[in-house]
Amino acid sequence: MLKPRFDETYCLDRYEGMLQVSLHEFKYQKRIAFGNALSTAWNLLLAQQLENVDASYLLPVPLSTQKLARRGFNQTWEIAKRIRCNKIIYKSPLILQRHHDSKHQAGSTLRNRRLAIQDMFYIEETYIERLQNKTIIVFDDVMTSGATLNEIARILKDNGVSRVINWVLLRAARPI
Repeated sequence: MLKPRFDETYCLDRYEGMLQVSLHEFKYQKRIAFGNALSTAWNLLLAQQLENVDASYLLPVPLSTQKLARRGFNQTWEIAKRIRCNKIIYKSPLILQRHHDSKHQAGSTLRNRRLAIQDMFYIEETYIERLQNKTIIVFDDVMTSGATLNEIARILKDNGVSRVINWVLLRAARPI
């Protein structure tokens, strides 16, 4: 097992918990009220604990432009923009970008997930200099194997970011 490139991870609940149905209703059935409820749950249960995290940016895990067009919204951004955090943390869905990926990761093995996600993300060029020596929070709705968040941390650190902290809504006990 390789050491993760990210520095810390905070999760609201386990994937198999009560919030899984709400996330599925939001993400796949486009029931926006469930997204609002998920950000409210985060704010009630974790926001106070994390309010003093020393970071400069909060970035949602991006969707490719094709997947964003199909779904109509990025579920991680819809939740992330509503969660409370330190006022000096700048939230943006534009800094971290994703290349188009025609494959779905659900059901893939851990090895295949790592291979499929390699070099899938990039930083919008105009922001690279601003991220130098900063601490970045990456927000994701679900952490399964950790491959996506690890790859994002690699890209961020390879571009001068000093620390990467993950904030995750739901985490699988084992890769799903």
